[in-house]
Amino acid sequence: MGLLGMILIAVLVAVGLAIIIVKYLPLKLRWIASVLLLALTVFLIVKIYDGIMEPINFNKQKVEKYAKVVENLKIIRDAQVKHFEVTGRYTRDKQGLIRFIDTAKLALTETKTEVFKENKGGGIIVDVERRVTDTIGYEPVAKYFEGKNYQEMFKVPGVAGKEFEIEIGELEKVQGLIVPTFLVKTEKKDILKGMNESLVKQELEAVATDEIKGEYVSVGSLEEVSTGGNWPPSYDKKDSANK
Repeated sequence: MGLLGMILIAVLVAVGLAIIIVKYLPLKLRWIASVLLLALTVFLIVKIYDGIMEPINFNKQKVEKYAKVVENLKIIRDAQVKHFEVTGRYTRDKQGLIRFIDTAKLALTETKTEVFKENKGGGIIVDVERRVTDTIGYEPVAKYFEGKNYQEMFKVPGVAGKEFEIEIGELEKVQGLIVPTFLVKTEKKDILKGMNESLVKQELEAVATDEIKGEYVSVGSLEEVSTGGNWPPSYDKKDSANK
């Protein structure tokens, strides 16, 4: 029974008690009815308060749960991006991606403009500028994951035994240009298990711009070239504050 239903029943009971008091109850017993009405009033106040606070508390708790999930998704996203920079592809191999962070090195490059002499023929020599990129060294990929628990990044926080799902694919961005894609996701319903079922159902249908849309919390896409997540900017404010 919903909050409105319980309030309606309570109001009807109160009206019934009032009629009984006025018409049938002896004066010396009316204190009993007064106590009952007082108890009913307290009950109504508590139920109304609970009805107001329940969605507020739900939203607060869901944000706390989602924030932990989003943090892991960001680490996975960063790992996939570095893997792409080094190998030119994304990967579904979870343990392989962890080993990649531990062992791989990222090339450091320097781009500069150099001037070359070019013979145009007929004794004409002109200076031509060209952009030249050189490798000047290497640095460990692990440097970018210092202080991050990437060894357990695939575990969904708060959901025992659950790991993120990973998919990879390809898109033809323009004719003849094939671009790798990836998607990492987990179901909202697992994260919100045990919470108010009616509010969870609404959450799975969320479409507002300040909400995590749909049934999943995810990063990347198989339908477009993107490494973004489906969470709103509010989940990135902590990162911005720490920079």
